[in-house]
Amino acid sequence: MPRVLRPRAKGLALLAAAVLAAAPAGAQPRAPHLRPAETSDEGGIWALSEKAELAARQSSERNRDPALNAYVTGVVAKLAPEYQGDIRVYVMDRPFFNAQMAPNGYGEVWSGLLLRVQSEDELAFVLGHEVGHFAENHSIESFRTLKARLGATMALQFAVAAVAMGAAVNAGSTQGANDIMRAAGALNDLLYLGQLAAYFGYSRENEVEADGLGFKRAVAAGYDPAAGATLWRALIAETGASSFKRVRDQEARANIFSTHPVSADRVKALDDLAAKTPTKARATDRKAYRAVIRPHLAAWLKDDLRRRDYGQSLALIDRLAAEGEDQGLLTFYRAEAYRQRRGEGDLDLARKAYAQAGTYPDAPIAAWRSLGDLALQAGDRPAAKSAYETYLARAPQAQDRWLVEASLKKLSEGSAT
Repeated sequence: MPRVLRPRAKGLALLAAAVLAAAPAGAQPRAPHLRPAETSDEGGIWALSEKAELAARQSSERNRDPALNAYVTGVVAKLAPEYQGDIRVYVMDRPFFNAQMAPNGYGEVWSGLLLRVQSEDELAFVLGHEVGHFAENHSIESFRTLKARLGATMALQFAVAAVAMGAAVNAGSTQGANDIMRAAGALNDLLYLGQLAAYFGYSRENEVEADGLGFKRAVAAGYDPAAGATLWRALIAETGASSFKRVRDQEARANIFSTHPVSADRVKALDDLAAKTPTKARATDRKAYRAVIRPHLAAWLKDDLRRRDYGQSLALIDRLAAEGEDQGLLTFYRAEAYRQRRGEGDLDLARKAYAQAGTYPDAPIAAWRSLGDLALQAGDRPAAKSAYETYLARAPQAQDRWLVEASLKKLSEGSAT
């Protein structure tokens, strides 16, 4: 049996190596205002992208604030003036750091990204990266590469199965036939994983290229060359603060399914680009960016807490608070993070944070309600009574007024006895 299989296995291995090394030629940079033929593979992808765009446009998660959307669209226009009308970006209220762009120019920017970006310069780097993917047709390249490799891999898998079946029939024993089929299955698994490794490695090249292209576009538009590395460092720090070990470890772990470069390497590459670029950018205006996203801060922070990664949320809140703005709102959501996490000492930290939030003029009214609940839970009846009374005075039409009044009544009765 081994003498029968070795020549065939060697031939299959050589054929597999040839297939995995092969890759179609990259697509040419896209010309503005052109639409592919409907019968082409790119035309098919455009059709699917248009369906996805329609779903995004009608989605309940789409943020329809005209000012916010105009701001994002304006940044794209500065980065890619030649693609005016070709690119349409939708802001989606989803609490994760993500931006993406389809081949037909439909793109999304998620609220989790806008919450973590702290200046127009940082946003420009991310959007420039996505424009780079679009301009260089990376999604079309990836599709053609995957299509070619999947087809070749499937053919090889059928060939392996056929050879193995023939060898098993002539094996002379049930055990020998089983061994042959197991070996064939293992080879097919290796072919499949090898194809995936090659495909995702190719995608990593696209990511590195898109970083460089985005950097060039951002600098050409007058943005800070250091913004990309600054943003990525903040994301690394936030990842390191995660409540979950698997998240904390992910930036240091490279595997064949990771399409983005390891972040430390990405930061170094961006730092090197910035060091070689004369700094002629305007001063970063963080206050102007904060003004654009301020109407959405509360909703986005509330959504972020729904991820239940309180370590990351607290790190994000600390970074936002370092700007010295929105202190009441941010301190309130810091208290919310402690209250929801409920680790050792967290409820005491939450109570202190609610009280601190109340010292700022922009504190949400709910801070006094939550402070009253925690004070009551801690047995501090005078503090609970004071917080509840403040809450009712500030929110006389509150829907839960009757509940708070009932709690105040019990507190008063307790004091009388």
